[in-house]
Amino acid sequence: MNLLRLEYLIVCLWIGLQAVPAWAVDSNSICEQTGTTRIWVSPLDPKAGQPVKIMAVSTDGPIAELVLIDEQGQPAPLQSRQRGGPPWSLTAELANLNDGRYRAVAHQDGKQTACQELVAGQTVAAANPRTWNRAAEAFYAAWIEELFGAPPEENLSFNSLEPVLRNSERNFLHNYLGLNEDSNLPLTPDCADLPYTLRAYFAWKTGLPVAFRACGRGSAKAPPSCGAPTIVSEFTRGVQSQTNFRKRYRQLADTVHSGSVRTGLAAENTDWYPIPLSRETLWPGTVYADPYGHILVVAEWVPQTADRPGMLLAVDAQPDNSVARKRVWEGTMLFADTENAGPGFKAFRPVVLSTPDKGRMLSNRELSDHPDFMPFSLEQDYLTPDDFYARLTQLINPQGLDPLQAYEAMLAALVEQVETRVNSVQNGEAYFRKNPRSVIAMPGGAAIFQTIGPWEDYSTPSRDMRLIIAINVLNGLPEKIVRHPELFVLNGQNPEQAKAAIEQHHAKRAQERSIRYIRSDGSEWELTIADVLARKPGFETAYNPNDCAEIRWGAQPDTEEYATCRRQAPAEQRAKMAQYREWFREARRPVP
Repeated sequence: MNLLRLEYLIVCLWIGLQAVPAWAVDSNSICEQTGTTRIWVSPLDPKAGQPVKIMAVSTDGPIAELVLIDEQGQPAPLQSRQRGGPPWSLTAELANLNDGRYRAVAHQDGKQTACQELVAGQTVAAANPRTWNRAAEAFYAAWIEELFGAPPEENLSFNSLEPVLRNSERNFLHNYLGLNEDSNLPLTPDCADLPYTLRAYFAWKTGLPVAFRACGRGSAKAPPSCGAPTIVSEFTRGVQSQTNFRKRYRQLADTVHSGSVRTGLAAENTDWYPIPLSRETLWPGTVYADPYGHILVVAEWVPQTADRPGMLLAVDAQPDNSVARKRVWEGTMLFADTENAGPGFKAFRPVVLSTPDKGRMLSNRELSDHPDFMPFSLEQDYLTPDDFYARLTQLINPQGLDPLQAYEAMLAALVEQVETRVNSVQNGEAYFRKNPRSVIAMPGGAAIFQTIGPWEDYSTPSRDMRLIIAINVLNGLPEKIVRHPELFVLNGQNPEQAKAAIEQHHAKRAQERSIRYIRSDGSEWELTIADVLARKPGFETAYNPNDCAEIRWGAQPDTEEYATCRRQAPAEQRAKMAQYREWFREARRPVP
């Protein structure tokens, strides 16, 4: 064979190899999970003829595709749903799986980056890590993002966590153990319980340890302190029944409360620790704890584009057990420099097991440079509220925002907040339709924000204080442009010119956007956002469920709107609210 002919054959072979898809050479390659991508299969024990879900999760970049290869080496690229970054995930769903042995393969940059074997009717024990590590944390983050995934403009809300976990399309771990274990599972956490519930549920399903502590409430001069952790390790020792989980969950729910999450940032004996403010560290599943105990769970980052501002979406639970997704902005979170709490973004303190029955939680020092977990950081401890919000704004919209874009994003977030309050007020009205002669007892002092019973379920003092703050933030945008011009793209305008333009735009748009609420007679009443803004003083005393819906929306006596009101809080309760009004006017929640 002459040299020219040999070179021709080499070139043809090289071109042919380039045309071979990556999956064509996977059937004989080593099937392992050793890199930065992991593949998870649900259920743990796939059955022939039943649905199967596959999720690939990466911590170092987007995953190009998921492929399923049967035992004859025949590949089937899977139609996948992509989320996140970081971590990045691809999720595929198969209507059924035939008998046989399969390989699920993930690719990045044309190369196999992870492989997981699955056999219909056979559990693959290596699928679960049995210990918290970076792969497990990434899976947890991807699971949270999938659980609450929806188009960013959708108003996503549920009457409790139960319908979310029982939804097999949302919950990748639905019936993961193959025991029909999600049927009638009672999980209705409130605000502080929500992140613990999600973490415990995930640990139960995937065979991981979990821990929690009994904590105090703190004082005016000191944040809450906590005792020794309760380490739950039995989930790592094989599949646990719903009964076993419910027993441990009840213990957890009876122990944790808002003080568990607002512990001091530098404290060691805590379930949580503060992490740096960066896109690389604030994964879904991270919590935001405000200084007064309200908790947000990060659910998704929506990247900024040329046409749309970025968004950080989070979920929270309310005292009535409803769960809703919302935009994270100054109007939905409180950050304050206070001695009685450690506010900010925090991660679960990881549990490591030294033996199958003994474990401990990692210290701050160990977490400062641990390769598997987000680093411990006191960065947030040194930020003023203004600096904190500016940093968060830059993370959400790193390219800066046109002032009009910034305004429209804030307006949309405020409308979302007001519409959510419509549901909360209606929940109270539904209670009184069932109990028409009842009067809900009102606690005294700071307990109006945190108590038990119908007052906790149907009053809205915390929500209304956040609404007042949101109104202040929207009204304050023009001044913020002058104070922080570096956050905006001014396109040749000076800050004062941009401020004047936004003030004019605000006056127009507040009249164009509106909401509707249900009056006592069942009729709808429309309020423009300008009406809502003007009624801010009314929201300082509008949280009492003993008042009719009209009063709770700021209607004035002797008006057509007020005429349908049939219920008013007792005089002694109105006197209390007048006494507490200053807290709301100053947007300053009192220390318990």
